[in-house]
Amino acid sequence: MIYRRNSITQVSYGEAVGILLLDSPVPFIPGDVANATSYAFPVRFKKVEGFTVERALAKDPGIYPALVAAAKDLEANGVRMITSDCGFMALHQEKLKAALKIPVCLSSLFQLPFIRQTLGRGKKIGIITASADSLTPDFLKGIGIDPDPVPGQTDLVIRGVEDCPEFFSAAIEEKGTLDDEQVRKEMARIAEDLARNKDLGAILLECSLLPPYAAAVHQATGLPVYDYITMITYLFSAAVPRTYHGFM
Repeated sequence: MIYRRNSITQVSYGEAVGILLLDSPVPFIPGDVANATSYAFPVRFKKVEGFTVERALAKDPGIYPALVAAAKDLEANGVRMITSDCGFMALHQEKLKAALKIPVCLSSLFQLPFIRQTLGRGKKIGIITASADSLTPDFLKGIGIDPDPVPGQTDLVIRGVEDCPEFFSAAIEEKGTLDDEQVRKEMARIAEDLARNKDLGAILLECSLLPPYAAAVHQATGLPVYDYITMITYLFSAAVPRTYHGFM
């Protein structure tokens, strides 16, 4: 087999998924989108300079030039898919898709239509988000997700982390430390509260810092849990179809 380089700009190979990162000092523990050990395959990271948590939650459109520059750098270095580590980057999904030649999926929220297809009539989806105030019906509509698939009857039960002192101070206030065990307890408490809704059929974790706690959420509820890692793993499996070896 003869291999050829993809472009003169590419400096490394074998990273099919490129991940755009916020400009944030939060410790990224195993399971976090921004921790390379969260994956069974190589990924490539690129920080978007100046794209702070504050600007993400404020849905600041002025950050787009820095975002597209970072995305084009990932594309030039051979990634086949691009995602991100903040669900509110979805604001830029349509423009970024148009600017690149490769698929883009910036938010774990884009799994919502798929999750809806798996659930029976009347079932609801719980969403744990970094900011319930920011995850509004207008925001969902703006990224192409209908918050009311049956007019006037939303199937989404949204909970923010504003009343979770450890997670909020670590992820939103960016204090520079994160107590993993305390956050695990906070997420289990939120999950148990969500599960009091007897129609709940699944839970989606919007924030990229939450996948480390998906197992705790599942244990607290018994429900399927979707997050950024489930989405990125799916993207990778499409970008790099596996070959099969076995016997009959």
